Order: sequence, then C-alpha cells, then structure tokens
Amino acid sequence: MKQSEIIELTDNELLERLDNEKDYLARLRLNHAISPLDNPNKIVVARRNVARLTTEVNRRNKQTQTASE
Repeated sequence: MKQSEIIELTDNELLERLDNEKDYLARLRLNHAISPLDNPNKIVVARRNVARLTTEVNRRNKQTQTASE
C-alpha cells in the first residue's frame, strides 16, 4: 500500500485497514511459526504497512490536537 493511497482514506477506513493489517500480520507470523512461508518477505511488507497506517493515524491525531488548542 502506497502512502498516497493511505492519505486518501477517511479516518474510519484508515482505522479499519489498520485492524485488518494487524490481523493479517498476526496470521502470517503464526503460520510462519508452524511451517515456513513460501515468501517470508510478506511479513516484512505487512509490518511496514502497519507502520505506515499507524504513522498516518498518529499524524492525524496530532493535527486535530494542534487545531483544537
């Protein structure tokens, strides 16, 4: 998922995507612990997507806090 796609999401869509990505990452890690994945780089990609989404959530929260002050 690209940063430009993430910026276009609404707040609710952003939080929903974040939850979905966290679940997906947890499933990947569990599956990899049981038996090796064909492509372990999927874990890296999922972790980076979670980080990108979390960063955008934090940025928006900071903007709303700054605007309300």
